[in-house]
This record gives sequence, C-alpha cells and structure tokens, in this order.
Amino acid sequence: MKEIIYYQTLDNKTPYLEWYNTLDKSLRLIVDKRLSKVERGLFGKNKQLADELFELKFDNGLRIYYTEEDNTIVLLFTGGNKSKQSKDIDIAKKYLEEYKNRI
Repeated sequence: MKEIIYYQTLDNKTPYLEWYNTLDKSLRLIVDKRLSKVERGLFGKNKQLADELFELKFDNGLRIYYTEEDNTIVLLFTGGNKSKQSKDIDIAKKYLEEYKNRI
C-alpha cells in the first residue's frame, strides 16, 4: 500500500486540497476513486514531466501533479485541468523544489 500525503507550503497552505475543494461532487468522486487505485500502486494513465515530477491524467482533462518517495509515499502537489496545464506544471515544479530544499 502506498501512503498519499499532501504537500504544504511554507505558510501551511495545502495547494492540492485547495484545488480539490473547488471541484464539484462528481469530479471529487472521480478523483477519489483514482487515488484509491494509486494507493494500491495502480497509477493508470500518467506521465513523467521532469526528473521527479509526474502527472496523473484523467480522461476529462483533470491533472494531478505528484512525486513519489521511497516507493511508498505519493506526495500530491496540486491539480488542474488541460486548459492551464503549463502554468500548473510550473507551480508543481516550484513546490517540488521547495519540498526538496526542506528535507
């Protein structure tokens, strides 16, 4: 089983949860089902974006940006959709760099 944790910024904000809470109930259910599979190691449609940055891709255009540590922890940075993907990737890269600098 993989453990999913959420990245927190230096000012204790959780960007992923902020994004998730903006989704309507039907989209949250889709995301929840997918993350349940991720916990079991079944990532499905995903893509490596950078050395340690990946995205989970959904058929409806949603994206979740994450990294994995020690093959047991999936750290969710943020989410978004296809329309603002480039901006979201830049933000996720920044969060990954901040996280690496802290540990």
